[in-house]
Amino acid sequence: MALLIFAAILGLMTVVSGFGKLSMKDNVVEMLNHVGLNERQIRLLGTVEILGAIGLLFGIWLPILGLLAALGFVAYFLGAVIAHIRVRDGIKDMAPAILLTVLSIIVTVLQFSR
Repeated sequence: MALLIFAAILGLMTVVSGFGKLSMKDNVVEMLNHVGLNERQIRLLGTVEILGAIGLLFGIWLPILGLLAALGFVAYFLGAVIAHIRVRDGIKDMAPAILLTVLSIIVTVLQFSR
């Protein structure tokens, strides 16, 4: 049950984040340009987030897919944290990436314990 709750939260948060990138919301583009990404990369990251969320959803029935999606999100959001550190952002700016990294780790651990 905990897996479903945490995976649903992670999935919802990544769908919202992904659509923010795909729709090129001004504040999202500004922040991602700040860490060195261009428009093509931003759209690619949005697509990856949406596909990862779909992987979490189908992972309910195909555990290996859920595990791979969760592991992918750990790598994805660790990369986001590193990108923020590289440009010397403060904790406030990298808090969403940190939160999503922790949530991804929780989902990964729960997927392993299935």
